[in-house]
Amino acid sequence: MTVKIIVTHKPGVLDPQGQTVLKNLQQLGHKDVHDVRIGKYIEIDIDVSSREEAEKKALEISDKMLANPVIETFRVEP
Repeated sequence: MTVKIIVTHKPGVLDPQGQTVLKNLQQLGHKDVHDVRIGKYIEIDIDVSSREEAEKKALEISDKMLANPVIETFRVEP
């Protein structure tokens, strides 16, 4: 089963990549863009028998390895 994990910065955490993209978009004439946040999209294939097991395993993996809980949040989409 393929599980999708999306990792993003917590609100209020500085996002230098997002700020760089925002600056460049505005320089290209996209003045209506006011904020850009950059995150990570990860797909993991997990060999388990149920959707619940896949979600539980993905949550554990995300919490321990894929996201920094101090500055990032994550969500799992089985």
